[in-house]
Amino acid sequence: MSLQEPLPGSRAGVLAHYLEMLALVERLHRLLLDVIKDEFERLGIMEINAVQALLLFNIGANEVTAGELKSRGYYQGSNVSYNLKKLVETGYMHHERSEVDRRSVRVRLSPKGTELRDSVAALFRRHADGIEAKSVLGLADLGGVNANLRRLERFWSDQIRYIY
Repeated sequence: MSLQEPLPGSRAGVLAHYLEMLALVERLHRLLLDVIKDEFERLGIMEINAVQALLLFNIGANEVTAGELKSRGYYQGSNVSYNLKKLVETGYMHHERSEVDRRSVRVRLSPKGTELRDSVAALFRRHADGIEAKSVLGLADLGGVNANLRRLERFWSDQIRYIY
């Protein structure tokens, strides 16, 4: 059965809503990256991209290995090595090899990286204030969205785990 073929009863409604949600999640992620990119253009920051800025934001004050970036949910992309290298080269991150395991590299934000992270945090604070002030979503609405997205994340994670 293809996605174009009609489904009986409520299954058609669930599938339609599920597909719409998938498209929305993807569009929202791309829009978030565009919002960050626009903020950087306004601030005159051109040496890193929005994905790298989100990586800095998510790492915050932590010191982590490249492998921990995905396991802690700080980074979801496939080219983490490129992004880390770029952030080190541009002075936004410090890196240092582990004394115990020379293959392992730990990274943390430099003062320049912390300053950029603070700029992204300020952007997000302005957004949260605007969402509240314009009654786009209330606290309960945001809590509900987050709860639903966590359930979806759990469902998808379970699907990946049970494949093998």
